[in-house]
Amino acid sequence: MPLYRYKALNDLGKSIKGVIEADSFAVAKERLRKEQIVVVSLDAEKEKEHRLSSAQLLSFTRELTQLLKAGLPLYESLLTIEEKYRGNRAHPLFLDLCDHLKSGKSLSAALKKYPKTFDNIYISLVKTAEKTGNLPAVFERLTILISQQQKLRKELVSAFSYPAFLLLFCSFVLVTLFFFVVPSMEELFSGRELHPITAAVLSLSRFLRAHGLLFLTTLLTLAAATFVLLRSPNGRHFLQKLSFKLPIIKSVIQRSALARFCSAFSALLSGGVPIVESLTLSRAAMNNALLSAAIERTEVHVAQGKHLSACFQEETHIPPLVSRMAAIAEQTGEMPSMMGSVAAIYEEELERDLKQIVSLLQPLLLLVLGLIVGLVLLSILIPLTDVSSFIT
Repeated sequence: MPLYRYKALNDLGKSIKGVIEADSFAVAKERLRKEQIVVVSLDAEKEKEHRLSSAQLLSFTRELTQLLKAGLPLYESLLTIEEKYRGNRAHPLFLDLCDHLKSGKSLSAALKKYPKTFDNIYISLVKTAEKTGNLPAVFERLTILISQQQKLRKELVSAFSYPAFLLLFCSFVLVTLFFFVVPSMEELFSGRELHPITAAVLSLSRFLRAHGLLFLTTLLTLAAATFVLLRSPNGRHFLQKLSFKLPIIKSVIQRSALARFCSAFSALLSGGVPIVESLTLSRAAMNNALLSAAIERTEVHVAQGKHLSACFQEETHIPPLVSRMAAIAEQTGEMPSMMGSVAAIYEEELERDLKQIVSLLQPLLLLVLGLIVGLVLLSILIPLTDVSSFIT
């Protein structure tokens, strides 16, 4: 059913806006008139894919879980959420979901219209739950899965945000020193015999000012090349392959990817999705070409009848912990919970690694900045205090 976006005035003269669902423009106008509001403008909603932010997706999944567990039917639960989001930019999405259910379509089919919000893992779990009639439990698992993924993402962002800020601050200080402070002091030293430290700092400042445009162009070119490289599949594969040769970086990337994979794999298996399909869907959450290729090979071998643990053991990029835990799970029949435990282990180890990296990067950046600033200040103070004869 088409959507119409309107602007109107209520009985108090206050401006309001929102979206209304109707068969035609005339029907929409009539429905608004019955609500006793003065319509200022009414336009058909453009066909575009509405999307939810990560916070809204988590909120929606959590609220739907609570409503379903409380005993409300699915359509009534979605209608309750739709009413809450009226006036919000995401409202058309919820209205469309309600419309699909009202017309007799399944929720999983409706979710497929919004791939930027609901990934294949989300849709597969919902589709399986529709067959088994276990929607409340599945949405509860999805709430936990989304919470874990968002927590992992926040940890990675917060771990590197402060060092990145320090790096930018260091760059700003160095630019100020070499392009403004040192040149303003240069006239004081003209015609004097300079200490090697002072001469070196002045020469570096002159070089940077003379080739500043070239230096900036080079930096921008490198940044653009890195961006293009990251956008390209071959480029990402090359950088990921390179990162696996750096001990600390490899540990962070590997544990982050495996934590996402294991948590998604656990949720899918718990939701009743077959193991091969669960592997296929879970590897998409890894965002790593090397590990994804390893899981893809594992899918083929598992489909041929091999044990999952043996397949993991053959892959060099998958740590022994995963294969050992999978072997135990095959003996006990507790694969979903065991993979969930592996995800928890890697999340804990990743958090510890990130704290160690941050604790090392912060003082290192401050030390480098302090040394450079101290060197520049020393180069200025030596001629001013005339103590160069004491320095050998």
